[in-house]
Amino acid sequence: MTDRMDGEAGTEPEDALMTGSGAPVSAPRTLEQSIGAQVRLHRKLNNLTVAGLATAAGISNGMLSKIENGQISPSLGTLQTIASTLNVPLTLLFSAYEERRDCSYVKAGQGVVIQRRGTKVGHQYELLGHALAGEIVVEPYLITLTEEAAPYTAFQHDGQEFIYMLTGTVDYFHAGETYRLEPGDAILFDSGAPHGPETLVEAPMTYLSIIIYPRG
Repeated sequence: MTDRMDGEAGTEPEDALMTGSGAPVSAPRTLEQSIGAQVRLHRKLNNLTVAGLATAAGISNGMLSKIENGQISPSLGTLQTIASTLNVPLTLLFSAYEERRDCSYVKAGQGVVIQRRGTKVGHQYELLGHALAGEIVVEPYLITLTEEAAPYTAFQHDGQEFIYMLTGTVDYFHAGETYRLEPGDAILFDSGAPHGPETLVEAPMTYLSIIIYPRG
């Protein structure tokens, strides 16, 4: 017999049914919230503080904070001033409200084979999808290390990387430690530290690599 923590027996928490993960439920945004998110995004892209943008746009810090948090409905004149200060068209602040949700679909064997930054001989990268918009970039790769591949442990880039081993065996180096990866093994790490395949134990090797970093 097992104990249930979600109240009524035989039911699942509503959030679990909606997300299937620990991610919060995505609530619909109001127009004000959508505009506020765009203002915040482009303020950060311009390396401006709340105080810096507010001063340049001639509004108070408090008003800008409320705009970014979707707490007020600013006038078109105020939005035009903010857009001008951020050097973006006014329409851009409204564009995300009716934007479509991204979906990238790639048939088996039809991923784009690319030369990613730092690609080495014998290291083949097949890009399996891409995100068109948003503050976070997600790059899913199917990586194949062929018989001619050589060990390389100096890959280093912003963000986080997740690897799921599919075939073969590799000793994978990260930040001074080495991890044996066999089919079904997974590793998630800070990719700002040096990393890469240290010993190619059983080739050819294939693994899924998902790299996540802030959009610059």
